[in-house]
Amino acid sequence: MSKIKIPYIAPSEITPEAVWLSRRKWLLQAGAGVAALGAGGLVPDLSAWAAGQQSSALPAQPNPQYWLSNKLTSEKDVSSYNNFYEFGTGKTDPLDYAGKMQTRPWTVSIEGEVAKPRTFDIDDLLKLASLEERIYRLRCVEAWSMVIPWSGYSLATLLKQVEPTSKAKYVEFVTAVQPDNMPGLGDRIIDWPYVEGLRIDEAMHPLTMLVFGVYGKVLPNQNGAPMRVAIPWKYGFKSGKSIVKIRLLEKMPVTSWVKIASNEYGFYANVNPDVPHPRWSQATERRIGDGIFAPRVDTLMFNGYADQVASLYTGMDLRKNY
Repeated sequence: MSKIKIPYIAPSEITPEAVWLSRRKWLLQAGAGVAALGAGGLVPDLSAWAAGQQSSALPAQPNPQYWLSNKLTSEKDVSSYNNFYEFGTGKTDPLDYAGKMQTRPWTVSIEGEVAKPRTFDIDDLLKLASLEERIYRLRCVEAWSMVIPWSGYSLATLLKQVEPTSKAKYVEFVTAVQPDNMPGLGDRIIDWPYVEGLRIDEAMHPLTMLVFGVYGKVLPNQNGAPMRVAIPWKYGFKSGKSIVKIRLLEKMPVTSWVKIASNEYGFYANVNPDVPHPRWSQATERRIGDGIFAPRVDTLMFNGYADQVASLYTGMDLRKNY
């Protein structure tokens, strides 16, 4: 296969001074080191979703245990300033073009090292929330750029349905490919489909979320409808969008950005202010909505979730395993 060329992107789009802080996978599409996950004890009415009405309500309830900020990024910014390269490399391309993506019907297959491989309809996935209402909740975190109230539940709830085997060491996420509806696929910046992955213990951590909504509404296309993942202690590019396949694997998958530029984007991608990107510092951050002249603040280790997740990396060299 011919070598993939990385496109030129203006410094205003990729540097920490560019409001959005780094192209760090060009920082997050909906929440980068990210954000906040879903909630509530209520399973929403799915009829509006089935009709493709993405403005339908998806009730959510804040959980104080995971609420790290009282200031949310505006819904307008969250839904209009995104990275979703299937629709183009511009920050507004997803808003402009993602409306054509077909999200119904939608299925997600789970395969690989599992005892019960299965293909789920999107409605069935959302209904799983009723099995463990205590997990269906809101989490909000100071993110590198945005603070976002996602609605969803822990990925572990789904993975338990297929019974991972002892060989399942990693979890791979594969994004949809719709050539007629995704104009960015013509720009071969990525060897499509987009692929991301986690270690199995990261995937089973209760903070790793399947996301179906945001701001109390069904997830918009540009934010990864109808289902994405969000890992709040990692940079946003780890959070695969519009997922159609989940594979449990024995060996570490080669993820999309590692394949393109492994010297800049590692497999783990934990928020770590002590490890600079090769082209900029990550020690401080500025958030969308605060204004370009707002003072920068210190970046928090693991995006503020060190107490919950640091034990996952005991004994690891987090500079080598960036």
